Amino acid sequence: MSILFLTEQLNNIENAKKENRQRVANIVLENQNLFKDLIYITFDVDHKTSIKAAWILEWICTHHNLEWMIPHLDEFSENISTLKFDSAIRPCAKICEHLAEAYFFKHENQIKKELTVQQIDNIVETGFDWLITPQKIAVRAYTMTTLYLFGLKRDWIHPELKHIIETKIIHESKGTKARGRHILELIEKHQKTRL
Repeated sequence: MSILFLTEQLNNIENAKKENRQRVANIVLENQNLFKDLIYITFDVDHKTSIKAAWILEWICTHHNLEWMIPHLDEFSENISTLKFDSAIRPCAKICEHLAEAYFFKHENQIKKELTVQQIDNIVETGFDWLITPQKIAVRAYTMTTLYLFGLKRDWIHPELKHIIETKIIHESKGTKARGRHILELIEKHQKTRL
């Protein structure tokens, strides 16, 4: 199967309903070589097919196998900052959250072993960009969690995240405020355990 076939399948998706995402995800799951093409299409940011590719990429990472991202972490982390469409940013923000959660999971896993300092830095930098630019609630929520987790290893992240939440996020929608308050509580609790 080829990238053209995958593009055709993506273009046939009418909406983000679960059954549509699973149908195309099944094609990729059965032909793992299409996964790299899915990532390529996700970051072909001038075409709206990138939105549908991002939906499938996130579906696979969430429901099937996050570790398929490992050979593509450079490409993913370097290109997330180029995303233009809100509907592609949201699933990629969720993948960033999954990567952070896997990295800080108490048991050993491949993400923890393979995610590099540079890849984390790319995710963190893009995350801060997403918090200071107009984004949907879900993007902000996933990103605050991602930055909180990576801030457990990098001292400078929590003060910056706290400042953005207190000066910007806390004045936004109810959902964003709620996640912001939750993250502030986690930061405070983390600071107390370090004293």
